[in-house]
Amino acid sequence: MRRGLVIVHTGDGKGKTTAAIGLAARAWGAGLRVLILQFIKGGRRSGELEAFDALKNFRPTIEVRQLGLGFITAENFSEQQKSARAALELARAEISSGAWDLIVLDEINYAVKFNLLDAAEILSLIEIRPPQVHLVFTGRDALPELIDAADLVTEMKLVKHPLKQGVAAQAGIEF
Repeated sequence: MRRGLVIVHTGDGKGKTTAAIGLAARAWGAGLRVLILQFIKGGRRSGELEAFDALKNFRPTIEVRQLGLGFITAENFSEQQKSARAALELARAEISSGAWDLIVLDEINYAVKFNLLDAAEILSLIEIRPPQVHLVFTGRDALPELIDAADLVTEMKLVKHPLKQGVAAQAGIEF
């Protein structure tokens, strides 16, 4: 029987979601059923959505759901909190369902960092998962308790970024 892993991609560098997307594609290619829940992203059609929609034509065992509202501001904080809470409830249901082998909780660490959700709620997701389900948590500033509970933690370190040189985000690279 497969042993599900708890995987964390964190750090101040670029590539946390990208690494999780690559892992999801690999898992799908190996025949696993994959769900990606994006806690903050929403409102923009990103490259990964297009790619996974194409993969679904070959084998419909991969799904991406944008559950967020995009950038968090003081003006939309209340709506962001409601959105994050709904995403958390959906994550609980999907983790418990047994329908998926790998679930990516994209940018869930930001939901805690920006006080949309609390730490105990995030950590409870590990407790409710069936033992064969892999969970991937992404976002900066992962909780120390999440890092302790994880089987695999990767920290992306920022060395250099084109934004610092005035280069705007580009389709296919940033989104």
